[in-house]
Amino acid sequence: MTPKLPINIDDLLRRRTVESERIEYKEGWNPEVVLHTLCAFANDFHNLGGGYVVIGVAEENGQPKLPPVGVESAQIDAIQKELLNLGHSAIAPHFHPLTATYEIQGKTILVLWAPGGESRPYKAKTSLSGKKSDWAYYLRKHTSTVKASGENERELLSLAATVPFDDRYRQTATLNDLSPYLIRDFLHDINSELANEARELDIEALGRRMNVVGGPAEMAFPKNVGLLFFNEQPDQFFPATQIDVVYFPDGAGGDRFEEKIFKGPLGRITSDALDYIGRNYLKEAVIKHPDRPEAERFWNYPLAAIEEAVVNAVYHRSYEIREPIEIRIDAKELVVLSFPGPDRSIRLADLQAGKAVSRRYRNRRIGEFLKELDLTEGRSTGVPKILRVMNANASPTPIFETDEDRSYFLIRLPIHEGFTEVEKTTPQVTPEVTPEVTPEVRRLLTMLHGEMGRSELMVVLGLKDEKHFREYYQQAAIQQGLIEMTVPDKPKSRLQKYRLTELGKKLLSK
Repeated sequence: MTPKLPINIDDLLRRRTVESERIEYKEGWNPEVVLHTLCAFANDFHNLGGGYVVIGVAEENGQPKLPPVGVESAQIDAIQKELLNLGHSAIAPHFHPLTATYEIQGKTILVLWAPGGESRPYKAKTSLSGKKSDWAYYLRKHTSTVKASGENERELLSLAATVPFDDRYRQTATLNDLSPYLIRDFLHDINSELANEARELDIEALGRRMNVVGGPAEMAFPKNVGLLFFNEQPDQFFPATQIDVVYFPDGAGGDRFEEKIFKGPLGRITSDALDYIGRNYLKEAVIKHPDRPEAERFWNYPLAAIEEAVVNAVYHRSYEIREPIEIRIDAKELVVLSFPGPDRSIRLADLQAGKAVSRRYRNRRIGEFLKELDLTEGRSTGVPKILRVMNANASPTPIFETDEDRSYFLIRLPIHEGFTEVEKTTPQVTPEVTPEVTPEVRRLLTMLHGEMGRSELMVVLGLKDEKHFREYYQQAAIQQGLIEMTVPDKPKSRLQKYRLTELGKKLLSK
């Protein structure tokens, strides 16, 4: 059985979930050039999670040229043997990428996955032509591999003992603490080719392929990121790994509040918390004006802004601090609080303006998994998107807060002023959830018969892009209360189906 990596090869070639600086295409095998690129990925200077070298695919203006050139089957075995030798003799400390072959348009390509190393900095021979050679540190600069020099080399050396928390071994845990069921569900959700053979692998082999298991064969340990995503109760290892959603109907000083606590694997609780907020606290208002035919439509809080704020907290919080992520909602604002705050190199003024760019990521592996689940784009795009989405909804400008010690990070999303005005003028009237729907939602309601799963719906709707279906069909209909999940407590369940609500049936009958 040909081994596969935990990534969708189609996404890799089209860079849907992997940034360009994390991929290098090679038409043919050049051991010296590949060695330097593997060294750069192992150094992972920007904490992006390493990268991929795709052999057998030419590059043109940063894009892969398809169909691929391919690699001969006989050559692949020779390349893998040479890689093993190079990992021992030409790079220090020893470093070995994971390899896999794929059939693309009738050609075989070889993909090398080089995760960020745990013993950086790494250095490699500058030349493989002689018996003696100089050694140098390499790093990625945009889409190129370059020698580290000057300030960059000094900064790289300072990372010598710095392995991000989520990439460290957990010596108080065992491989039995990793759930093969959760791993297989994850691979299925991201459409990874590794999902097809995951059932045939034991947990150690599967964990090593996922890079959530490390250490020598005689003493393998799960990594923190593996326990956070693939253990049913990660809070037993990382206390306060949870998301608290608290609603204050009478304001923060009132006597009443509603609280919902989400615990479990990170990917699940992130999706569950967002679905819960969307179902219970988001409303769309429609205001009709006598002087024009178009109605004014807006949300109290745009869901896309909430998604970015919550995922940002999950991505960047410290799992060594025993404080949960807290989401507070009242009649004036929605607040997302996490600990600690942004890196000291980021100026608050730049953050508020949406211009801050971080060079250091506290949890590079968590970000990697969140990107695979389409929950984040990474690369410091969260804050600019929050600003953009709030502006598009005509909402007040969001506020980003922290203190001098950067001990916390707070994102305030003010409620749309239209909802405040409704409460001031007519307290007994709540904004109307419009029965008018988009053409996409109308198609979904028409095609939804009984209880149907996501894949079945996409087929009858003639859709192939899952993200497009989720955003413009599924979530839009759920937010308007027109369809509902059959397993609402587990949104990502493989048994999940959707059905019309009474409101949906009523609207369809009209």
